[in-house]
Amino acid sequence: MSYQKALLIYNGNAGKKNTEKTLGSVVPILSQSIDELIIKPTRRKDDAYQFCKTLDDTIDILFVLGGDGTVHECINGIAALDKKPAVGILPGGTCNDFSRELGIPQNLQKAAEALVSGKKISVDVCKMNDRFFLNFWGIGLITETSNNINETEKALFGKISYFTSALRTVSSAQPFPVKLNIDGEEREDEAVMLLVMNGQYIGTNRIPLPDASITDGLADILICRSTNLTALRELMNMEQGTFENFAGELSYIQASKVKIETESEMKVDTDGEVYTHTPGVIEVLKQHIEMLIPQEETEA
Repeated sequence: MSYQKALLIYNGNAGKKNTEKTLGSVVPILSQSIDELIIKPTRRKDDAYQFCKTLDDTIDILFVLGGDGTVHECINGIAALDKKPAVGILPGGTCNDFSRELGIPQNLQKAAEALVSGKKISVDVCKMNDRFFLNFWGIGLITETSNNINETEKALFGKISYFTSALRTVSSAQPFPVKLNIDGEEREDEAVMLLVMNGQYIGTNRIPLPDASITDGLADILICRSTNLTALRELMNMEQGTFENFAGELSYIQASKVKIETESEMKVDTDGEVYTHTPGVIEVLKQHIEMLIPQEETEA
């Protein structure tokens, strides 16, 4: 594929040596297939969001070189645009979960090669109140795990830090009451963790949801009631179709719209970013954004 004009957004605070290495592995490849490639570094937290919110409508492709947080910002920037560019994710973060969902190689050079020779698909985006997410919305254990990550540990061990944080968090996780409206049907429940998922990867772990799809206009809702570490570990490693093994501990529901209320305000993790809180109204925008994927899916 060849494109007239593309924007590449990357983390401008990564340090000169890292930046030169990172850009050097992707820019020559992208340039071969793009007539005009604009490169913009982010300096502050909301830069990616602001760049995308005010995007020139002549941009055909938006390449996002970064982790899940940068992708999250960019999707929030373009989701409300009348003319949205296709998005190509170049995985440059710790977990790169949605890029794994799309079958994008985790090596940057291979990812760039796969995307410029790849194809486009239209994927669902979830709208939550006045914000958007691609991968997941979660409360309870998932949020506490994100909050408990030691930054030094994260720098040293990368994705392993999410698992060590989960081990610290699970023993103190307390169940909470939750009120749901799922496609108009009221439901009350109790959970230690509630996830509304579009993608299937969290912290590089794939949760094999039986009917999940990023193009079907449905979110996958997981209600986890158990603090049993064995059950949670099995959840992360189980084969498709084994949810019946968790009767009473886990519920799996699909819906196009869900309202979630908790007795007291709870912090929400969206795509690994904790900055909002309950209550939340989540609606799936079916096939709302085009994304680049490899011609054939690769192993993440």
